[in-house]
Amino acid sequence: MAAPETTTTLFATELEYPARLCLSLSGLAQPPLNPTSPASIYIRMPQLDFLDSAIAAQSPLAASPNIHEDTALLDAYSRAVTSAVEAVGPAVVHIAVRQRTVQNSPRVPRDAQGSGSGFVFTPDGFVLTNSHVVNSASEIVVTFPDAETHHATLIGDDPDSDLAVLRVDVPGQLPFAALGARQPLVVGQVAIAIGNPLGFQHTVTAGVVSALGRSMRSRTGRLIDNVIQTDAALNPGNSGGPLISSRAEVIGVNTATIMGAQGICFAIGADTAQFVAVRLIRNGKIERSFIGVAGQDVPIHTRIVRHYALPVTTGAMVISVESPSPAQIAGLRERDVIVGFGTRRVAGVDDLHRLLTEAVPGEVVEITALRGTELVKLGIRPKPRT
Repeated sequence: MAAPETTTTLFATELEYPARLCLSLSGLAQPPLNPTSPASIYIRMPQLDFLDSAIAAQSPLAASPNIHEDTALLDAYSRAVTSAVEAVGPAVVHIAVRQRTVQNSPRVPRDAQGSGSGFVFTPDGFVLTNSHVVNSASEIVVTFPDAETHHATLIGDDPDSDLAVLRVDVPGQLPFAALGARQPLVVGQVAIAIGNPLGFQHTVTAGVVSALGRSMRSRTGRLIDNVIQTDAALNPGNSGGPLISSRAEVIGVNTATIMGAQGICFAIGADTAQFVAVRLIRNGKIERSFIGVAGQDVPIHTRIVRHYALPVTTGAMVISVESPSPAQIAGLRERDVIVGFGTRRVAGVDDLHRLLTEAVPGEVVEITALRGTELVKLGIRPKPRT
């Protein structure tokens, strides 16, 4: 009788789980197979519910906190874009122009038509757009988002910066979008373009600020510095429309794309646009001096700033010197970082542009620049821009 006891003990030890399972099954009351489908072969086993819960917990189809977080982020992004468009959209206008073309033939000259975008940036009807949109226009018609149209007058045009200011005489105050952002731009932040590409009025595209401090040439051949690069889609007709942030601040004026490229578009910075617009309203044109350099904003190492007690932590680095030019005659070199012009500090290209605009042509001005780790001072004689 000892042998059967040993055998029973071994069976219970090695196959404990199947034995318990068999005992449990034997004691089950057999429920109906499936009340909704009598032909079902599946039996619900409450003793194995823990297996179903474990499998559900591991299933990729189970609810995941990451999915809810992604959805919340997308909803926040959508709300940011829509709220910015709602705030700035009413100030964006469609601009239709008519230009009288000059022909060599004795036939009657024909009118060429074009269109672009712009936006009201003061409540009394001043509209900012690109110079190439309204240049040489004989008639300018502005259409607001509510389809109301008005004739506009060209107040000032600056081909060097590709900016122009129009005036629309409308009674009362207009919705407007002020230029400038309260916080510095950073690469990667949301950028939203509003305009009228290819005649499709009031179109919105969104992307990010791809790069800062770019340079591009205007129609006059002058380099426009501190241009914003974005991947917000721009097409012909977007020119002159606003590039805005998620806080509904105008950070730039859309101006150009690279034909054949995808996701490479450019906008003139709001600081440059504001500087030009104020002078166009005041004088109708921009009078500039010329030294013959192209540059971009760069940071200055903290040790150099402390060593020379510089009033700025950034400067305008020379990336090219024209020949011949006042800069070449004065001895400025590529990679020199200009930090002072006369008695004024230079924290970047925009500062240098402003100071050159105010400088008297022909008068010698002292330029302070960093050449490597050495601080140099050079006398330069700006020339009038012709």
